[in-house]
Amino acid sequence: MTELNDLFTAVADMQEDTAMELTRKYLDKGVPAVEVFECYQSALEEIGRRFEQQIYFIPELIMSGEMMKASAEILKPYLADQAKDDAEGQKKLGRILIATVEGDIHDIGKNIVSMLMDLNGLEVKDIGVDVPADKIIAEARAFGADVIGLSGLLTLAFDPMKAVVEKLAEQGLRDQIKVLIGGGQMDERVCEYVGADAFVTDAVHGVNYVKGWLGESVQS
Repeated sequence: MTELNDLFTAVADMQEDTAMELTRKYLDKGVPAVEVFECYQSALEEIGRRFEQQIYFIPELIMSGEMMKASAEILKPYLADQAKDDAEGQKKLGRILIATVEGDIHDIGKNIVSMLMDLNGLEVKDIGVDVPADKIIAEARAFGADVIGLSGLLTLAFDPMKAVVEKLAEQGLRDQIKVLIGGGQMDERVCEYVGADAFVTDAVHGVNYVKGWLGESVQS
């Protein structure tokens, strides 16, 4: 990825116009779209580190989300063509339902995760923000979800997340559906409290968890 250092810098430094120009330039030069995409992933991780260090704040996170949306529109056709070439005849990895839980309206991380899951071969249903537990489970049932991804930026998201897991168990679905929680406040203790299968604080790790889980179940 060495030759993409200028793209990495542009994204991490919030230079949106430069980032879009470089994205098109590298694709025109024949750089594989997946390499460009991985550059964006690395830049997002750097943006997350700067946020944790209080170098960046919410406005920068919002802007990074907008850059990801803009880059996705450029990259998707290239990535889709590559996916057809690489996985012709293979079915989708699985289905993930994603929501920001009741009481929380933040959607930056959720939107990025939804896009990354889609680009990595998953069927994604994003049902929005401030979603009650009962609706999350009903939608997951109807969609045939293999995984439920729950997003929440605030500590008040912990109890609604726990409610989703408890209701899944009450309805006999807990063994069938994995639960992934995500957000800046998540850690091992929160994951244990909620009863989730895993927690993440960045989108890339979320994709890796889900692909790892579903990779085992779709080999047949």
